[in-house]
Amino acid sequence: MAEAEAVSIWKFGGSRPRAIAHRVWLDIYDGDLLTRAAALAFYFLLALFPLLLFLVAMLGYFAEAGTTLRNSLLNYLSKIIPRSASALIYTTVDEITKNSGSGKLSFGLLTALWVASSGMGAIGDTLNAAYGVKESRPWWRARLSAIGLTITLAVLIITALSLVLYGGEIGQSIAGYFNQGTRFTALWNIAQVPLILSFVLLAFALIYYFAPDLQHQKWYWITPGSVTGVLLWLLISFLFRLYLRYFDRYSVTYGALGALIVLMMWFYLTGAAILLGGKVNAEIENAAAQAGAPDAKLHGERIAPDELA
Repeated sequence: MAEAEAVSIWKFGGSRPRAIAHRVWLDIYDGDLLTRAAALAFYFLLALFPLLLFLVAMLGYFAEAGTTLRNSLLNYLSKIIPRSASALIYTTVDEITKNSGSGKLSFGLLTALWVASSGMGAIGDTLNAAYGVKESRPWWRARLSAIGLTITLAVLIITALSLVLYGGEIGQSIAGYFNQGTRFTALWNIAQVPLILSFVLLAFALIYYFAPDLQHQKWYWITPGSVTGVLLWLLISFLFRLYLRYFDRYSVTYGALGALIVLMMWFYLTGAAILLGGKVNAEIENAAAQAGAPDAKLHGERIAPDELA
């Protein structure tokens, strides 16, 4: 028990954090992690506009174009992604809103789900490479797993987005239902940020648990990889926005395609953050196996040797 505890995931498998970081850094160049991040950017782009098509068509049943609901959604999106990319999305949304209807609603949902699940499959392939294993599941099972994971993540993202857009109204409704006063509302406003962050961390944890083809994994609500992935994503998004604010030269180089290039770059950095977080977990797993943890897997093992007995 003492040995298993000594190599737990939050003790970095008995290895030093610097050693884990060094192995991850080497894999960035020795492996194809960044190349796979570029592939993810392509899948993200393909899934984005069908998803917006679905969301705008769905919003058409509740609010007309230009209402507070639609503007709140787009304004929040503009705070996450670079300014020029958000302008491109806003223009595209305006165009597809003009003819929104039930046909677009169904088409947008199915297309976004299929393309997003393809992107999830690409994440799974990259995480398999991080663990040194090959996909052994039948293609239909891998696809169903990717679709199920995509739907689950969509629910988490929509829930987090609802808290961002309507957190105050939700808190007031809860306070009124349970006869709570202003103190509860103030506490709710403070608790929204960690609550939203927990949804994002849970989304990353689900990706790292279900996407790779590994057996008998131990579930962790929060892992060093998920924390690394979220922090990296927040940091690179902030730095990228800061760079574009003071050194925006994409429009000079690419002209009208500048906004699209910016969006692709942000998707590329987002994919890299997700994959780096998964690589951190993989290296910790390998270090734990080398340290003698009975339920840990060496690089290239789909199941721990002790679990085969």
